[in-house]
Amino acid sequence: MNKKVAFYTLGCKLNYSETSSIGRLFSQAGYDTVEFSNTPDVFVINTCSVTENADKKCKKIVKEALKISPNAYVTIVGCYAQLKPQEIAEIPGVDMVLGAAEKFQIIDHITDLTKKPKAVVYNQPVSEANQFVPAYSFGDRTRTFLKVQDGCDYSCTFCTIPLARGASRSDTIENVIEQAKQISASGVKEIVLTGVNLGDFGIRNGNREDKFFDLVKALDEVEGIDRIRISSIEPNLLTDEIIAFVATSKRFVPHFHIPLQSGSDKILGLMRRRYKRELYTNRVAKIKELMPDCCIGVDVIVGFPGETREDFVDTYNFLNDLNISYLHVFTYSERENTLAAEMKGSVPGSARADRSKMLHILSEKKRRAFYESQLGKTDEVLFEGDIKEGLMHGFTRNYVKVKAKYDPVLVNELKMVYLTNISPDGDVEITESQEILVH
Repeated sequence: MNKKVAFYTLGCKLNYSETSSIGRLFSQAGYDTVEFSNTPDVFVINTCSVTENADKKCKKIVKEALKISPNAYVTIVGCYAQLKPQEIAEIPGVDMVLGAAEKFQIIDHITDLTKKPKAVVYNQPVSEANQFVPAYSFGDRTRTFLKVQDGCDYSCTFCTIPLARGASRSDTIENVIEQAKQISASGVKEIVLTGVNLGDFGIRNGNREDKFFDLVKALDEVEGIDRIRISSIEPNLLTDEIIAFVATSKRFVPHFHIPLQSGSDKILGLMRRRYKRELYTNRVAKIKELMPDCCIGVDVIVGFPGETREDFVDTYNFLNDLNISYLHVFTYSERENTLAAEMKGSVPGSARADRSKMLHILSEKKRRAFYESQLGKTDEVLFEGDIKEGLMHGFTRNYVKVKAKYDPVLVNELKMVYLTNISPDGDVEITESQEILVH
C-alpha cells in the first residue's frame, strides 16, 4: 500500500495554493493524500507567522497530529518555519523543518520516515528564496487560488513577511496564462489571483518586466474561466486603469480587497505605508463611481505602537464614513526583528481588545448595509458543494454570500438568483417560491 500524507494549512490564500502544489509533489511520488484524521504516515503543516497566535496554533496542531498517528513523520514548512526554525525543531514530535527555499524540495528531503530524537532543519537565508515557484490550489473547492507573485520589497514596520518570503518576484504572464488554461480545463469556474504583494507583479530576476495591469488584460482573454477575483491589492498599486478595466471586464468581478491598516496619517507614517488616507478615499470613490455595486473589503490594524485613543477614533470615523463592505480586523502583536517592536507608545492589551471589538461591530454593520443595498437585485451565484444543515452556499460576483437548499445539480454551477431578504437572525431562508436569499 502507498504511504499516506495529510496536510494542514494556516494563514493566507497563498499558503493554500502552495499546500496544494506540495500535495501534487507527494502524489507524483506515490503517496495517497488523506484527511488529517485518517492516521497518515506523514503530516505536512504549512505555517503562518503574521501573529503570535499563529505560532501557538502550529504547536497545537503538532500535538493533535501525534494523538492521531503517534509514529507519523511531522514536517513543518511556511513562514514560521523560515523565521524560527530552531524554535520549531524543539517542539516534541517534529521531525523536519523546511525553510522558504527548501519547501518545494520536500520529497527530496523526506527519504526516511523513521522518527528521530531531534528534528532536522533545512533552512537557508531568506535571500536564497529568490526563484518564483508556481502554485495553485485544486480539488477542494469550486474556486482555485492561483499564485502569480511572491515576496515583498516593501518595508512596513510591523511586517515579517519580507523576512519569511524574501524579495518580490513573479511568474511570467505566459506561464500564468498556461496555468489558467489548465485550471479551466479541470472545470473550475473561478480563479482567485494571489500573491504577497499582488499589485507588484512583474519583477523577475530583480528587474521589472511587466505590470499587474498587463497580466489582468491577458487573463481576461482566457476562455473557459467565468470569474477572476483579485484577492488583495495595495491602494497605491490599484491604479485607475485597473479599476476602469475591471468595470467593463468579461471575467474580472466587482470585488476588491484593499489593505488600509490605519485611517490616521500619523499611524500610516509610523507603519511606513506608501500612501495617505486621501489616496485611499480616492480609490474607493473611483471604484464606486464606475461600479456602484462593487464589494470593497478593508484590512485594518488596531493597537499599533503610538496609536492614541484619538488616532483610533480618527480611524473609526474614517472607516465609518467610507463606502466599504466589510473589514478584516487585526490586533497588533509585537514581532521579533521588526522596527515596530522597538517603538515607544505600546498600547495596553485591554485597549487593543476594545478597539478590535469596536471595529468588528462596525464591520458587521457595513456588511449588513452592503447586503441590504443588494436586495431586490438579480445576480449570478457560483454554488459550492459543502453542506450544513441541509443547505449549500455560494457567492455572487460581488461577494454576497447566499444559501439555498442543497441540490447536487447546483454544485459548481452558476445560477441567476433574485436577492430578496435577510433573516433577522442572520440565517438563510428560501421563500415558498424558491427564491434564494442573502446570507
